[in-house]
Amino acid sequence: MLDDMEAGRLHQARGAVQFKWDRYDEMTGEDYILEVKNLKQHFPIYRGFFQRVVGYTKAVDGVNFFLREQEVLGLVGESGCGKTTTGRSILRLYDPTGGEIWYRRANGNRVNVAAVSKREMKELRREMRMIFQDPFSSLNPRLTVKDLIGEPLVIHREARGKQLEERVADLMRSVGLDPNYMSRYPHEFSGGQRQRIGLARTLALSPRLIIADEPVSALDVSIQAQVLNLLRKLKEDLGLTLLFIAHDLSVVEHVCDRIAVMYVGKIVELAESEELLRHPMHPYTEALVSAVPPADPDIRLKRIILEGDVPSPANPPSGCVFHPRCRYAKDVCSQEEPTLVEVEPEHFVSCHFADELSLVGIGG
Repeated sequence: MLDDMEAGRLHQARGAVQFKWDRYDEMTGEDYILEVKNLKQHFPIYRGFFQRVVGYTKAVDGVNFFLREQEVLGLVGESGCGKTTTGRSILRLYDPTGGEIWYRRANGNRVNVAAVSKREMKELRREMRMIFQDPFSSLNPRLTVKDLIGEPLVIHREARGKQLEERVADLMRSVGLDPNYMSRYPHEFSGGQRQRIGLARTLALSPRLIIADEPVSALDVSIQAQVLNLLRKLKEDLGLTLLFIAHDLSVVEHVCDRIAVMYVGKIVELAESEELLRHPMHPYTEALVSAVPPADPDIRLKRIILEGDVPSPANPPSGCVFHPRCRYAKDVCSQEEPTLVEVEPEHFVSCHFADELSLVGIGG
């Protein structure tokens, strides 16, 4: 194990690896449909009679990742870590506090979503759509299924009249719903059916990028499997690219090509799904993986129980945000914040001791 001084030197040396990622962006950026660079979303905290700003909740604090076309990237972490805020910021449902969100459009032009006007953003939302977590509250209870699914087509003047009805019927069939039910209201459907309605609405404008915000967390396990299989089929048939937000690693493993792990507004590890689950390199990822029940009942993993509470994003700890709960932490961890660097090919980690730790994954 390295001492604190050696760990500091190692951290400085890894700056060259971080630069390698930056150069890689420049050389092969055309392969990326989405690049998020140093994304920040800070919400002001108001207090007192005059509602003065006394601080900020750093829900997203310097997030970096890229997404290749027709890839599924899973974004996982505990509740409150900033997953949903990241997704909403990418679609400009929240205006980002800082950072860049580079999206490559269908015509090949790259635009910084964080800097475009509202009029330009409306046009971009043809290609960038979102599936919301709660399939009931995300649907207007006063509208029929026909109106809900057809609304994006009406807003963007894609269809009307008989053509609109035919498009809605086709969309309903594509997600496994009977078009004869298009005159019904959301409360007349089950949870799984409502999520399919939301999915059909998302697909109405033939998007290229979909941000799925925990699309199965509110569903029963058997229904979860149906919706996940449907997402995989649609991804293959339509060539979709997905940012899949979830808190359950076993769900993410089923659908994602790569996984990014978030903790208190930061990404602490990013790698291919199989590599991350079998060879985690960050202590927080190791703890998450230990909670995943293995498919083989003969495999027994020792559950890692993290001590303490998740820090408040309004007052994050100094240095590494995970160090108060990390069993491997040393003095340098509380003094210097690690950066997300490529420790192994396509395996990015934010930890001073990533090279030294022997962490246990699934089957390890």
